[in-house]
Amino acid sequence: MLKLPTRWFKGFALAAIVVMALAALSACAGDPSALASSVNSTNTSKAATSNVNPNSAFTFSLVPSPGITSCLPNAKGSVTITPGSLNDVMKVNVTGLAPSTGYDLFVLEIPNKPFGIAWYQSDLHTDSTGAGSVSVRGIFNKETFSVSTGGPTVTFAATHQFHLGLWFNTPKVPFNLGCEPGQPSPIITPFNGVQKAGIQVLNTSNFPDNAGPLSHVS
Repeated sequence: MLKLPTRWFKGFALAAIVVMALAALSACAGDPSALASSVNSTNTSKAATSNVNPNSAFTFSLVPSPGITSCLPNAKGSVTITPGSLNDVMKVNVTGLAPSTGYDLFVLEIPNKPFGIAWYQSDLHTDSTGAGSVSVRGIFNKETFSVSTGGPTVTFAATHQFHLGLWFNTPKVPFNLGCEPGQPSPIITPFNGVQKAGIQVLNTSNFPDNAGPLSHVS
């Protein structure tokens, strides 16, 4: 059987690689959109990673709302906001809540009644142990505000919202848990998508009304 030198095989392989590379370059030259697509893909990838700045993350606690510890003695939460160049990522973790239950997260002007201006931010669901988490992206820092310059409902000046609040999505849950002693029927609040939520369960009243935790994020 005829044996060919090892150098011959290496030389042949190198020549094949060169031919393939030249063919690829030729294809890009003949079709500029292929080259543009490659460049755009690289730029998109860079843009996605440029909005991450984990070193400046700010973590704070959510505390039980008034009366909640009587029915959910271990209710608590933790929030971490990670600023980015374009927007921020806020991750909310809760434990000690009613298991397998839906909740509604709001950004608030003040943490307790009457709450002021409120912005519906996200839903959150607990597992069978009463723990849950959710991550949302938006502006959650010292610049967070709402404004109404006029319209069919209400007009108000730019108003910052630096607090958070979490509500039971269903009014019957806190009522059945005994969170509303003396009430003949479940308390209904407007803090969900159909404006028929239960009472508040966690908030950021561990911070002053005029200096909520979002005001500490740059």
